[in-house]
Amino acid sequence: MSHTAHIRSHRKPRRSASNIAMRAGVASGVLGTLAVATAAGSASAAEPVTQTLELPVFTGDLAAQVAQSAQATQQAAANYQLEAERDAAAAAAAKEAAKDLAAAKKAEAKKKAEEARVAAAEAASRNAGRTVLATSAGSSSTSTSTATGSAAAVIAFVKAQIGDAYVSGGTGPNSWDCSGLVQAAFRQVGIDLPRVSQDQSMQGTQVSLDNLQPGDILYWGGRGSAYHVAVYVGDGMFVGAQNPSTGVVERPLSYDPPTGAVRVL
Repeated sequence: MSHTAHIRSHRKPRRSASNIAMRAGVASGVLGTLAVATAAGSASAAEPVTQTLELPVFTGDLAAQVAQSAQATQQAAANYQLEAERDAAAAAAAKEAAKDLAAAKKAEAKKKAEEARVAAAEAASRNAGRTVLATSAGSSSTSTSTATGSAAAVIAFVKAQIGDAYVSGGTGPNSWDCSGLVQAAFRQVGIDLPRVSQDQSMQGTQVSLDNLQPGDILYWGGRGSAYHVAVYVGDGMFVGAQNPSTGVVERPLSYDPPTGAVRVL
């Protein structure tokens, strides 16, 4: 036995090749992982990742189509608005026309009713006055003397208008209504009579039909509510603007007997 056999050796035990290889592989893997992590960290710190969204790009044709479509929509809206305005205007015009037609019909009906009333009143007055004229015919003949002075001027004027037209509201020179003719006749001698028959029947002095003188004003209807007037011209005759059918005429008292008379001369 050697004199050193009892002394432990200071040499490390020899490792097997497999253990060494395994440890080397593990170390290599750890180092590789660290290297990758380090590289990734460095890259992340140096260059931040940015996500970019790409918007669709309109081509020239597509943009033109969109603009044309918008223009067509705008034009259609304008057409609808114009059509609505035209319809509203047409409806308003039709309503106004209907209103005017109704007013015209109402006025025409009123005119016809007034003409019928006047005709009925004239007929009633004519029938009522026949008896009066029959009893006063003799005395009336005493007042047929030739008119002179102002009366002659009034009579000459009304006779000069015989044949003129009758127009409601007419005051001459070629068309008259009853009171317009009487007013113009007395204006020739400086007498200013009221315009309408109702007021003319209230002028001057009331005279009876059996005491008429040329130049007296005859009236039909009540005094103050007369609907017709004329001028007595003597010889049982009168001149007046009768109606639209006859115009200004000379007629006998028996044709349309008056209700009363007034004298202003």
